[in-house]
Amino acid sequence: MPIEQRVISGSKIGASNKIGGGSITPTAEPESEAPSKKKSKKKLMVVVLVAVLAVGGGAYWFLGRGGTPAAEAAPEKGVVLTIDPVSLNLAQGHYLRLGLALQLTKKVGTTDVPDTAEALDMAISLFSGHTVAEVTDPKTRAALKAQLVTELGKAYDGKVMDVYLTNYVTQ
Repeated sequence: MPIEQRVISGSKIGASNKIGGGSITPTAEPESEAPSKKKSKKKLMVVVLVAVLAVGGGAYWFLGRGGTPAAEAAPEKGVVLTIDPVSLNLAQGHYLRLGLALQLTKKVGTTDVPDTAEALDMAISLFSGHTVAEVTDPKTRAALKAQLVTELGKAYDGKVMDVYLTNYVTQ
């Protein structure tokens, strides 16, 4: 088995590198660095290509294909359907007089007006049992109204787009 021998010369530039009549040849280390640099460049190119494809796919999803169609834009306001006020029981023996009006979408025709019994039942279930302090707090009242709008939108298949509190008195 041949033994590799390295000789480090302390001679000046231009001096002869001959030892015992032979010459010193450089080892293969500089050549081994070149393939690793090529591999790292290839890896970098692959990573950049994947990143560009990901950004392009995301742009396509949100702008090209996934943009909001005109049908999903805010619906136009139609008829307002008023519901007679009702008294609800609150906690600790108090009452809430609640009147509602349903803002229907323009798609709902005059012959396709929904029944208000389900809307009234949802409002009673949602507002009943709260304390006077809760229902008179503007933030809580707004949260309850928003929850009612969401539930009515689902129950009436998007026919109801908003709810107006036409009567709101506590006792």
